Amino acid sequence: MPAPPRQFDVIVLGAGAAGLMCAAVAGQRGRRVALLDHNAQPGRKILISGGGRANFTNLHCGPNNFLSENPHFVKSALALYQPRHFIELVDRYGIKWHEKTLGQLFCDRSAHDLLNMLRAECELGKVEIVLNTRNIQVEEIPRRGFRVTSSQGEFIAEALVVATGGLSIPKIGATGFGYELARQFGLRIVEPRPALVPLLLGGEEAAWTELAGVSTEVIAQAGTTKPKKSRGEQPFREKMLFTHRGLSGPAILQASSYWRPGQSLMLDLAPDQTRLLDALRPPTARRDQAALKQTLREALPQRLANHLAETAAMNQGWTNAELDAREGALHRWELHPTGTEGFAKAEVTAGGVNTDDLNARTLEARAVPGLFFIGEVVDVTGWLGGFNFQWAWASAVAAGRAI
Repeated sequence: MPAPPRQFDVIVLGAGAAGLMCAAVAGQRGRRVALLDHNAQPGRKILISGGGRANFTNLHCGPNNFLSENPHFVKSALALYQPRHFIELVDRYGIKWHEKTLGQLFCDRSAHDLLNMLRAECELGKVEIVLNTRNIQVEEIPRRGFRVTSSQGEFIAEALVVATGGLSIPKIGATGFGYELARQFGLRIVEPRPALVPLLLGGEEAAWTELAGVSTEVIAQAGTTKPKKSRGEQPFREKMLFTHRGLSGPAILQASSYWRPGQSLMLDLAPDQTRLLDALRPPTARRDQAALKQTLREALPQRLANHLAETAAMNQGWTNAELDAREGALHRWELHPTGTEGFAKAEVTAGGVNTDDLNARTLEARAVPGLFFIGEVVDVTGWLGGFNFQWAWASAVAAGRAI
């Protein structure tokens, strides 16, 4: 005889950052919570984040640090639960942390400290964590909530929270299950795509991959040839890294979230160096390829300077007008990525459950009472630097307090 269904107030699917946080918040409100995950351990993505030290939030977090079809959707949850609130929780557990750059906060020791804290919070809420839960199927029970059947038995609850994440990093168990559930209940999906991901170069531009290992500070901007700041055309000033397949580094990862196939990538290769070629302008100055390389080397890594000198041919000779044109090209260097490294190398997934189908204050599905979607599965994607973790905490708390 199969075991009878187990009754809870809340079932949370997915024991990642958002799922653990939501389960803990709901449990500590006196709700009976079952937290189910198909992995053998919770929080696998937490453990590999931030180089193993978990960039758990950002001091400068605000709505403008997120991408979504509805840019206003994040405002309510982010206002409800701010970085200072999570820092207070971290401090309460005695976890030492430090600010790296640009407001990014990391654990001093290990991301394990963060995961242990979340598990301890779940224990305080008497949350039952059920791992290795496979073959999950969900159905709505009229006037009773939801039934979840799985390899670990049958669970029934009034509320169901989907915190299953996106498609990024499938080697640690990422799947599209959350999107399938959303569609099952009639919610729309914004097409998922890799975000915070390295970009690929091909054709003639594949020659840039010969610079693999070179790093330099740039301003990177996707999808535009104009130096303006608007939706979809956000400039990022950080390090860029040349790879054997294309471009990576913080500036490129940031720009990649805005990039779409077929669009260009605009690079300012010499920020703040507005008169880089002035040494070549005096009438008595030496004007040849060797002099150009030497001038570029004073501001750029040697291998990059050499490559630019060879690539930036003087089409009209060494006139001042041509020097002006070459100077301008260094600040508006246009490349044409052929694609991305895909979900395998993407830190997060952009797109997801359409926010128009969710209540911004509670993350509850508008058309399905008791059904919630939180974290990465939702069409909300943060910038690099702790913003995606902050969205996980904020959306989890919003749902956890509403259940």
